Amino acid sequence: MWTYHNPVHIHAAPGGLQQLPALLQGRDCILVTFPEAHGLGLVDKLRGLLGAQLRAVVSDILPNPDVQWLAPLYERVHRDHADVPCLVALGGGSVIDTAKALMCATPSGAFAELLAVLEQGAQLPAGAHKALIAIPTTAGTGSEVTPWATLWDQAGGRKHSLHQPWTWPEAALIDAELMLSLPGPSTLASGLDALSHALESLWNVHRNPVSTALAVRAAQRILQTLPALMQDLSNASLRAELAEAALMAGLAFSNTKTALAHSLSYDITLRYGQVHGIACSFSLPLVLEMALGADAQCDAALLSVFGAASGAAAVARLRDFLHGLGVSTDPAQFGLSAADWDRMVQAAARGPRGRNFIRALA
Repeated sequence: MWTYHNPVHIHAAPGGLQQLPALLQGRDCILVTFPEAHGLGLVDKLRGLLGAQLRAVVSDILPNPDVQWLAPLYERVHRDHADVPCLVALGGGSVIDTAKALMCATPSGAFAELLAVLEQGAQLPAGAHKALIAIPTTAGTGSEVTPWATLWDQAGGRKHSLHQPWTWPEAALIDAELMLSLPGPSTLASGLDALSHALESLWNVHRNPVSTALAVRAAQRILQTLPALMQDLSNASLRAELAEAALMAGLAFSNTKTALAHSLSYDITLRYGQVHGIACSFSLPLVLEMALGADAQCDAALLSVFGAASGAAAVARLRDFLHGLGVSTDPAQFGLSAADWDRMVQAAARGPRGRNFIRALA
């Protein structure tokens, strides 16, 4: 028996930002966005679209939302705007993940209560939790169609995964025109994040026929599109193609969660400061080698992604793809010895995401 569930209403169209007033259905909202959104004219555009419905703008979101700066932001929003029912997250994964934290209403309005829930893996009581409309400006994180958010505790050297019943976005608005200004390094990192989501949902104990179909097609399209886009960043058609592929990857892993490559990535980000898209993708050929042979149906799906007749050919194609984009697949490039890497793999395999991997590691 298998099930597939995703409650997010998806609206995709060039210029689709114009649909936002209809999606809000008359509700007031808070815009959560990235600092550069002002200079790009996006904040003014939303003010023009929404008028008085836009009650506040939070634009000081930093990469990798950290509990140190998230705590005062959370308490300010819930103190000053407790009556605003909806958030609009316009940005990449860090913006949307921050908005998911801001959705959650603690009984006292204190962030410490939310942090305690994260540390205990518990659930907040019912309350005045806010709705979320997610508008990604990168093609990669899939956060617009998943219920999870990654929150970091850099000082404590750990990460938290936020997941509550209401942290699914209500709607996702996919407008590839918003991605045209994304610079090359961010385009690359987000595209590789999406590829990782697709592959991680294939070598996964929770995969199902729907997630598999979405993941295979997403990975094939990313392999074809991302190199071309990196050579032509202003190509609107390629931007739209990658945005749709990343969305499909998000829909795939929204039901499976990620697996070993993502489990490995967290230490790479915490210890070495590597951006998430590179941290979760440089190990993909190594993880692919480990995954092959564990399950015949999984092998067939992976070989179809790479158009390969053998596992060795699939691994070679994936490695060549990453090298062609300037991404090293050697752990030594991150300062890791062979012994360090083996220890990291074993530790990652024991983590919550690592246990989703299709092959149990000793």
